[in-house]
Amino acid sequence: MAKAVAADNDIEAQDRTAELAEKQNRLHQLMDEQGLDAIIISRHENIAWATAGLVDIRVGILRETGIASLLFTRDGKSFYLSTNNEALDYEPLIQPWYANDVMASIAKAVGSGKVAADAPLGALPVIALQPLRFELMPTEIERYRWLGEHTAGAVTQVLLGLRPGMSETMMQAQLAEQLILRHIMPSVYLTAVDERVRKYRHAVPRSGVLERYGMVNFCSRRWGLAISMTRFVYFGPIPDELTEKFSAVAVVNAKILHATRKGKSADELFAVAREAYTAARYAGEERMHHQGGATGYAERE
Repeated sequence: MAKAVAADNDIEAQDRTAELAEKQNRLHQLMDEQGLDAIIISRHENIAWATAGLVDIRVGILRETGIASLLFTRDGKSFYLSTNNEALDYEPLIQPWYANDVMASIAKAVGSGKVAADAPLGALPVIALQPLRFELMPTEIERYRWLGEHTAGAVTQVLLGLRPGMSETMMQAQLAEQLILRHIMPSVYLTAVDERVRKYRHAVPRSGVLERYGMVNFCSRRWGLAISMTRFVYFGPIPDELTEKFSAVAVVNAKILHATRKGKSADELFAVAREAYTAARYAGEERMHHQGGATGYAERE
């Protein structure tokens, strides 16, 4: 039996001590392997991962980095580097907002030690932290289940309220409202109606007006974790062609999910998709659009 998804307050009060310790351990192992004395983390997804979703420094939504960075040293110390108009729950290395000399702050904490960064910063070497994020811990999975359930609840509320005559941008706005009311942030919008649904697989909202067939395809985010979801609505009797295509897609998707096992490569899963589409009499469809993929602290890990 599936475990019940925790309430919002339960998730926020979640004990993340073991998770935070494991994240520090993974970072220290990486420093040992790379011969580093410290790693400075600036990217949103890596800060959310390292802090178990407790720290969100995203101000400019389109920026890859935010208003602060985290510095983890090999000897177990943790610092936040920011300006004097921001604050985080780490040992501070703060400078005036008009100075914000990150390199000087790093030198103050690490001295002449070897430092790497997860995003371009001065002459520091760039190191990828993505592999550290691949295996989610039980507390992360619990948060992910909460996010998936409440994201689905938000889009269901939107679909039940849709009516012919609504514009694609109205559908987009209603989705944003329902997500934000649940303290969830939308991060991708792909909304279309009628012929645009059939014509475009990656349809950004335009000037379409809903007649019968609507698609809400989007991503949501909380605690740094990302959910990808697509839902459809149809008014009136569903055409046989559409029913057939939905059935084919469901079978293909089931075969890909069934084949997704530890040790399987992306090439092997792509071959499963190719064979499944061919068996469903839609040969070559796998080449028309990507078939999803691993998610976590990015919409596509």
